[in-house]
Amino acid sequence: MDYKYYAETTPQLVNLAKMTKDCSEIDSELYTKYDVKRGLRDLDGKGVMAGLTHISDVRAYKYVNGERIPDYGNLFYRGYNVKDLCSGFATNGRKYGFEESTYLLLFGKLPNEKELADFSELLASYRNLPTDFVRDIIMKAPSKDMMNTLARSVLTLYSYDPYCDDVSLPNVLRQCLQLISLFPLLSIYGYNSYKHYHDGESLIIHNPDPQLSVAENILHMLRSDQKYTELEAKILDICLVIHMEHGGGNNSSFTTHVVTSTLTDTYSVMAAALGSLKGPRHGGANIKVVQMFEDMQEELHDWTDEEEIADYLKRLLHGEAFDNKGLIYGLGHAIYSKSDPRAEILKGFVEQLAMEKGLENEYLLYSTVERLAPQIIAAERKMYKGVCINVDFYSGLVYHMLGLPLELYTPIFAMARISGWSAHRLEELANNGKIIRPAYGTLCKDMDYISLEDR
Repeated sequence: MDYKYYAETTPQLVNLAKMTKDCSEIDSELYTKYDVKRGLRDLDGKGVMAGLTHISDVRAYKYVNGERIPDYGNLFYRGYNVKDLCSGFATNGRKYGFEESTYLLLFGKLPNEKELADFSELLASYRNLPTDFVRDIIMKAPSKDMMNTLARSVLTLYSYDPYCDDVSLPNVLRQCLQLISLFPLLSIYGYNSYKHYHDGESLIIHNPDPQLSVAENILHMLRSDQKYTELEAKILDICLVIHMEHGGGNNSSFTTHVVTSTLTDTYSVMAAALGSLKGPRHGGANIKVVQMFEDMQEELHDWTDEEEIADYLKRLLHGEAFDNKGLIYGLGHAIYSKSDPRAEILKGFVEQLAMEKGLENEYLLYSTVERLAPQIIAAERKMYKGVCINVDFYSGLVYHMLGLPLELYTPIFAMARISGWSAHRLEELANNGKIIRPAYGTLCKDMDYISLEDR
């Protein structure tokens, strides 16, 4: 829907919307005049300090002689470099790391073997929905947007919880662990219901297997034959680990702190975080990457011709290709400038999966764009800092190679980030802070009231 639709059907709304726009627009120079940090960021992308956290850290700069200069990016969970965590999952016979990383974020330490086994068993015990929830809630009025379906399901679970409003740490921890376990079920069942009722596909509801990891269960429940390879489950697990938290300053984690500070219930907090993540500026970027590459593959005559690829990328920047927005999706980040560690971790597995799937040509095209795009952006636009590929660049390709539907790309992000949101909710409650209430400067002038008959 757009202005044209409303101009033809409800022109009054178009006129009212114009009035709203006219009274809402603010001169951009006023933000500079009053030293307002738009987006809570400085011009160079540095976030305004709004809180403290033990949970994670993002490092993309180093200091030389007191001057801050861009450096290769690193991401830390509770002080542990995520690169080291992901490398560690492949040793000592451990295949999957989502459960271990979730334990680390929630409890501040790496579990030993017994603690990990007990924790995984606890998560598995919570991996079941209330009786008839799938029939009565998920299958009723399925939405075309799975994030909407997920948020609605989360809010409805409030009605099934006898201790829904109890914000004591033991109860909130129980609620968080249940939601961590249930997000895959709610998302996949919601998707299957939508495809059945709207697209006429067979309705398949697979129960989770308590012996499988979260990553394995996602593939097990989603695929009609319940089959997957070890590499497929491994790379999906890596995706979950690298998406579960990001420095605490991201939009949805900040939303978690803001809403938690009101002392509202866990279900409302997580629904708010889901609403934040749903936005294309936050959680939906990898969908745009996949769609952009699909358009690129159709436009290019030779996927190996670097001159032709460079020309397409220039047309993207000039708003002459794909969605005409002037963006190369998957490039650039608010913090990282030289490298996104999550993209680096993922790339090491992408090539293996591409070879297993026979999609080497697609992978080579992505690699070529990764190399050429930063050069083209630097030549075409004035940059305040460097530009590199971000995690969305390769995560979309991974999900595509795994045969995951576009509708589940952002919910998979949520299945991971719920671990980080849970840690932030618990941290906010543990510190018993004040309600978060930022200041906004007013530009309103005092007005004298005019009676209706005199207007």
